[in-house]
Amino acid sequence: LSPGNRFPKWIWLAIAIPVFILVVGLLAAVGILAPAFSSASRIVNQPASPARPPAPPKEKKNSFGTVLLDFGSEGIGTGMFNDARSIAVDGAGRIYVGEYTGGRIQVFDPAGKFVTQWSIGDRKTILRGLAADRKGTVYVAEGGRIDRYHGETGEKLGQIPYDRNGFDDVTVGADGGLVAAWQSNRDDIVVFDANGKLVRTITEAISGASGDAELATRVAVDGAGFIYALGRFNNGVFKFGRDGKFINRFGGDGDQAGQFRAPYSIAVDGYGRVYVASNVRAGFAVG
Repeated sequence: LSPGNRFPKWIWLAIAIPVFILVVGLLAAVGILAPAFSSASRIVNQPASPARPPAPPKEKKNSFGTVLLDFGSEGIGTGMFNDARSIAVDGAGRIYVGEYTGGRIQVFDPAGKFVTQWSIGDRKTILRGLAADRKGTVYVAEGGRIDRYHGETGEKLGQIPYDRNGFDDVTVGADGGLVAAWQSNRDDIVVFDANGKLVRTITEAISGASGDAELATRVAVDGAGFIYALGRFNNGVFKFGRDGKFINRFGGDGDQAGQFRAPYSIAVDGYGRVYVASNVRAGFAVG
């Protein structure tokens, strides 16, 4: 077109309006997309959250604990063992080791150094159970009785009163009370308070729960007062409440994991893990 021939104003307006609408649409689109781009940018640039610590590895089958202390050797001299089957620890960390025959009890410091020894009888004495409380009082199940001794000196302090002999094992609870296994034509668990006063008797504790006779019971108690009884003839652990009521049973005769073959002794740690040692192997299970 020649300079003199210009477009009418309405034509310019008709062209400008669509362009204006297009620009506004583009700005609106950018305005809408900007938060999304900004959010995505924050996500990309945001530092990674700390990684969760890995779960502890599962314990391998048939794995063994780490040896923290090892002392003693075979023999009859001081610091040596001939037929040691019982062990106890008091509140000061002193370690008491009792010989099954002869009644000798040796005392060691927390590092395993020999301190002293004393005897509860003669060569015919059979020591069936041994326990110690936080104050250093040692309890011995022998001759069907439970006697008390001063742990450091071996001085006899007395006997736990009960109307009939027949105690096979004894352990001390966190409250200072005693839990004892009693056997005489039936398997009872007898509970005493810290003063030696009878609290309760769980009559036929294992045989009543299993329906099978039990002739050799070993006992343990955890920090909450739950009682664990190892039935050596039933090849099982029986758990009882603080009120003496039966709760459950675990274990069984066999060579598989969680089963027992000739179980002999039982203990419970501060985490509620139950340890059972046998003439074949030792292990633990959560009770």
